[in-house]
Amino acid sequence: MSGGGAEFALACPPLPAADETVQLAHGSGGRATARLLETIIRPALAEPELDRQHDGAILEAAGPLAFTTDSYVVRPLFFPGGDIGALAVNGTVNDLAMCGARPLWLSVGLILEEGLSLATLRAALGSMRAAAAAAGVRLVTGDTKVVERGKADGMFITTAGIGQVVAPAPIAPDRLRPGDVVILSGDIGRHGMAVMAAREGFGFTPAIESDCAAVAAPVLALLASGIAVHCLRDPTRGGLASAMVEIAEKAQCAIALDEALIPVRADVAAACDLLGLDPLQVACEGRFVAFVPSADAEPALALLRAHPVSAGARVIGAVTVGSAGQVSCRGPLGIARALDMLSGEALPRIC
Repeated sequence: MSGGGAEFALACPPLPAADETVQLAHGSGGRATARLLETIIRPALAEPELDRQHDGAILEAAGPLAFTTDSYVVRPLFFPGGDIGALAVNGTVNDLAMCGARPLWLSVGLILEEGLSLATLRAALGSMRAAAAAAGVRLVTGDTKVVERGKADGMFITTAGIGQVVAPAPIAPDRLRPGDVVILSGDIGRHGMAVMAAREGFGFTPAIESDCAAVAAPVLALLASGIAVHCLRDPTRGGLASAMVEIAEKAQCAIALDEALIPVRADVAAACDLLGLDPLQVACEGRFVAFVPSADAEPALALLRAHPVSAGARVIGAVTVGSAGQVSCRGPLGIARALDMLSGEALPRIC
């Protein structure tokens, strides 16, 4: 453009081509939607059931089933150790495992923001495919919607899962008994700190990596061993402390933990100290706690330690006789403090 003999050029970066980003038309249900499904979504997930292009999946199962659903709004979409796609699969697989079920099928609901890079979408879907394959679960049905630019944050995912219940007895807090030990499968707090560090640009070197992983394999092995597993829980939002308080309140029992036995990596501890957070209230996405009779503790530990995802399993406490709903944690000086659920918005949008 010129005027009065002067020339200048706008230095704005070029906008991505329309065929490189999600468009509103991709959610219309017409040809653009069909192209998105045919060229991006179905090839990325590579699941034969999706190629049937039916309104749903026809499934067959015998015996009791577990059914769970979860939504994922993590920011950023990609973080050290994982991304929203892997998180959506692993989180739902783990919820089924906590019910004493073998994960079988997942549904996937995608909420995409106009302008989202198709390369980003492909990458997230590829992670979903890889996580599903690793967990032995199938992505059998789904849906995709598109919202206007600024009405979402790139991508939200909702997954629902169905699994075959294999636990020989109910897995529930009301089965806890005084003397049961609390087994933790590994170190805590990594997922929450990995996401927060990536979001805020803390630049830790090396970066804190999320523990995002499926835990179904060691859980199913534990259930098949004959060990009396009374309760299972994955300490996601609110961390280990919130999970323990929820269980103690539901079971109307007391739980005593030993802080010296709870593994927290040095980098996670340093990050929590920097932010004024308690590692016991920071989310995990690849850990679980199991309550078993004290007589079964050593066999359970040996079994869990044979699996990479639970190689760091250890006893961290026990169910005790005390005030119903009380969870205490003995510190390094032998002084016990009461644990409570996370309050407020200290760690928003970590899953």
